[in-house]
Amino acid sequence: MDDKAFENKVNQDINKTKEDVATLRDDVATLGDDGATGLGRMIDQLAGDTKQMVAAGVKTINQEVGQGLTQYNAKVQEFADRVPGDLGKKAAIFPWVTITMSLAFGLMLGLLLKPGRQPAA
Repeated sequence: MDDKAFENKVNQDINKTKEDVATLRDDVATLGDDGATGLGRMIDQLAGDTKQMVAAGVKTINQEVGQGLTQYNAKVQEFADRVPGDLGKKAAIFPWVTITMSLAFGLMLGLLLKPGRQPAA
């Protein structure tokens, strides 16, 4: 190979290397953008999945609490219906009297169950 052919071959190799480096640089930039975009998509997907999971959990808890309150209300209503003298209806008409009586009953019960405590005079 003569010097001229060798020089041409070296120039071609240099130009090819420059093109490869430019292509590689573009590929790396694209990969970086794709990686950041992909990471963003993964985070969005995880956030969306978490929101769906929490929403499903809240819905289930609300249903269970609602069902429990319904059962509790039914039992209380059943007890109130069994009390003689239409006490349930009177309690519905005068709720403040019912609350006051409940507090007084609770205080008396507390005094009876804990006789070691003397009320402050």
